[in-house]
Amino acid sequence: MPGLLQGRRVLVAACGSIAAVKTPLLVSALVQAGAQVRCVLTASAARLVSPVALATLSRQPCLQDADQWDACRARPLHIELAEWADLVVVAPLSATSLSRWVHGDGEGLLASLLLACECPVLAAAAMNTAMWNHAAVQRNWGLLHEDPRVLPLAPQGGLLACDRVGAGRMADPVRIELAAASALVQVDADGLIKSDWRGRHVLVSAGPTLESLDSVRVLSNRSSGRMGVLLAQAAHLRGATVDLVHGPLQVPQSWLEGLQCHSVVGSAAMDNTLHQLQPNADAVLMCAAVADLRRACAVDGHKLPKDQLIASLEEGWELVPDLLEGLVRRRVEGQALLGFAALTGTDEQMLELGRRKHHAKGCDLLMVNPVDRPGQGLDSALNGGWLLGPGDRQQLCPTEDKLVLSHRLLDRLLELKQPCRQDPVRADR
Repeated sequence: MPGLLQGRRVLVAACGSIAAVKTPLLVSALVQAGAQVRCVLTASAARLVSPVALATLSRQPCLQDADQWDACRARPLHIELAEWADLVVVAPLSATSLSRWVHGDGEGLLASLLLACECPVLAAAAMNTAMWNHAAVQRNWGLLHEDPRVLPLAPQGGLLACDRVGAGRMADPVRIELAAASALVQVDADGLIKSDWRGRHVLVSAGPTLESLDSVRVLSNRSSGRMGVLLAQAAHLRGATVDLVHGPLQVPQSWLEGLQCHSVVGSAAMDNTLHQLQPNADAVLMCAAVADLRRACAVDGHKLPKDQLIASLEEGWELVPDLLEGLVRRRVEGQALLGFAALTGTDEQMLELGRRKHHAKGCDLLMVNPVDRPGQGLDSALNGGWLLGPGDRQQLCPTEDKLVLSHRLLDRLLELKQPCRQDPVRADR
């Protein structure tokens, strides 16, 4: 997320987990995104990852416990670092450092720094599965969620360095970079990280659908799925449980971590999956770019000869039913619905068509976004347009990073709807 991290001061700390070998990848990504980075290693982490490597990648000395009390420093190092940082990223966070942190133990540079800092902190845990599942660790992890300055990222499942298969893998550095950008965006006026979607269940659709022309060729569009995936991640990072129903995506695979993903291909499969998941959702965000046409009959297992293609396109097609209208008809009480309309034309033409679509579809909010302007839209990192709401209200949304827009839309949905059903709080961010 280059634009969101440009010039921001990020302190990256690594604790004693084998996942520390991935910390240099994170530091490199943050530096390439334009952040100013400084690094801190615990004594255990320094045995797993080279301080020289982190110093070289960050272009700053890599600091350790021995540097904390230096007679040449005019101020305590942990205070200086805590006041310098816009964001602290602890990746990986070990069971030992977690325990020290939540119980107020300030022994060591990182421990005292975490107690002194008043900026947002992103914590990506990593450890053996049995350690992660231990009752004491889970209690400490729960305590960490009570700190409004902290955005916790739970470990992912998979094959661990100890050959165990299960939860314990640190979130991928690419996802940590995304979460770091989000943490800087989702702070409120008091500098606290928003977790206002905690306990809520969100259903998001993303990406294009593919409709078969024959057994090889398909009808689709240029949607990358970026807008929908970032909406899903923004909601998840603010505490929601998120179901993501998606077509083929062109986003980093690690952006799907933490989400309950349901991969589909065609519009019928997407509609069926949304239908099944909708009753449990407090909000439905329909961001997928669904194809408008599909074969009326099933496609057989043959590729059409080229000279038969034009004739085949002239018959046997039907309009795809409007999936958003179907979701509105099936909505449950208190459920919020957000739709998207990708349009072209002048501002006046798009707004007029957008208003008609908003009235016809019946969703609470409709995001009208131009897709014929350079640098924004279907396959871009940026988006903008107009947000249409109840009573024909409209709000201009300037062209900005899709992650920033995602948080704006989530803010607007919360302003719009009454408190929703509360599910058990999940500590899996």
